[in-house]
Amino acid sequence: MSNRAESVLVGLIGEGVMPSLTPPMHEREADVQGLRLLYRPLDLLELALPATAVGDLLTAAHRMGFNGLNITHPCKQLVLEHLDEISDDARRLGAVNTVLIQDGRFTGHNTDFSGFGSALADGLPNAKLDRVVQLGAGGAGSAVAYSLLKAGVSTLNLVDMDPARAAERAAELGGLFPQATVTAHAPGELGDIMPLADGLVHCTPIGMAAHPGLPLDIELLEPRQWVADIVYRPIETQLVREARAKGCDVLDGGRMAVGQAADAFQLITGREADRERMRAHFLELIAVEDAAASLTPELTKAGH
Repeated sequence: MSNRAESVLVGLIGEGVMPSLTPPMHEREADVQGLRLLYRPLDLLELALPATAVGDLLTAAHRMGFNGLNITHPCKQLVLEHLDEISDDARRLGAVNTVLIQDGRFTGHNTDFSGFGSALADGLPNAKLDRVVQLGAGGAGSAVAYSLLKAGVSTLNLVDMDPARAAERAAELGGLFPQATVTAHAPGELGDIMPLADGLVHCTPIGMAAHPGLPLDIELLEPRQWVADIVYRPIETQLVREARAKGCDVLDGGRMAVGQAADAFQLITGREADRERMRAHFLELIAVEDAAASLTPELTKAGH
């Protein structure tokens, strides 16, 4: 058997991907399974390449023996024209985040939507899905909304600061899921739609370390509602923390991060990942990051 068959080489193409936690998650899971896997970020900023170079990077990866690639911002749409085959879900979403390289062919998949789907099933198995409010209709929000509708949500209220984007996304999703009702709303309408909702999904940058705060008035939440956040740095966003304090069942963003990684791992290696083991490792990585961040001010004072 050749070395290529005994080992797996994976890459991550995107801007600012050097701090990504996906490479160590893949490598640790492979180690536990006795598989030799090397995962390297291919950062467009570090390489001084434009996003349109994604096709050239795919060709180079094939020539260098890569088995697969993860694709992130800003290349998830740009990569489409360079693929030989695209999964039905990725085609419907118009975005690819995982590319398999097999027999000289590039096959695109989307594990963002499936990652959120498994996160919802694992983390909130009893969530009522009749009516859901989603904050944010951007790139990540599109995958999450698709996942919610595929999971059986009957009515999805999309709320976005950009009314035109929300309306466009609602029309697209309504066409893909004609059995569901998908509507677009401005943030000012939350007071009217939240009392009718079974759950809330948050898909905006608010709550990230660089964008602290809450994406809505916490008083709009009721204990009977569930709340899911896709922000995972920090893992305990203010929304997750305060929703839990109100008695809501919550889903942190780490579940989706692990879900998309686990699905990509299985596509690329052909082996099923242990999601709970990957989540435990993910939480370890986040804890190390948090500890390092807390030490930074002290190190600065000490002159290091």
